[in-house]
Amino acid sequence: MNTLLECYLGCRRRLCKMVGRIVRPDEIEDIVQEAFVTSYVASRSQDIRDPQGFMIRVARNLALDHVGRAEQRLNCSLEDLNEGDLSLEDDFELQCESQERFLAFCRAVATLPTGCRRVFILKKVYGLSLNEISAHLDLSVSTVEKHVAKGLALVMEQMQKAGHAAAEFDGTARAVAKASRHSRAREWR
Repeated sequence: MNTLLECYLGCRRRLCKMVGRIVRPDEIEDIVQEAFVTSYVASRSQDIRDPQGFMIRVARNLALDHVGRAEQRLNCSLEDLNEGDLSLEDDFELQCESQERFLAFCRAVATLPTGCRRVFILKKVYGLSLNEISAHLDLSVSTVEKHVAKGLALVMEQMQKAGHAAAEFDGTARAVAKASRHSRAREWR
């Protein structure tokens, strides 16, 4: 993982620039971090000869997929949905699964080292930029990047141990971030 983490930190700016040509600026960071998580998961099951090239391909594919999904959502209308497609039973199961993922996510975050946990929460839950976190905690941007990357890797590992896949983790982190942004405390600014 250290080699992959070092590679990520070394090519992060390049990834951001490349992804920024494809998606909106507010989506760049999420896609770049998702590329790291996806690369990390892949590195656990296969040997990656060129980690930087692999991460660049993953980031590009994720960005293109993101744009494609956004276009599909725009083309989907309410008339396309059948009332029978949504059942209360399915909603209840999904809600229970979502709560289980959320609890696993919270437990995983609680296992992070204190400094890493503070940075990770500010980034993933409160949605602060790396520069905002750097200024708030009086840390270098590089240190903040390393804490976020380490936090992602460790939380991802804990989520997998708890039986939750990478895609579930990403959805949980986004759901937590979305909910928290609406109720963000003023003391963080």
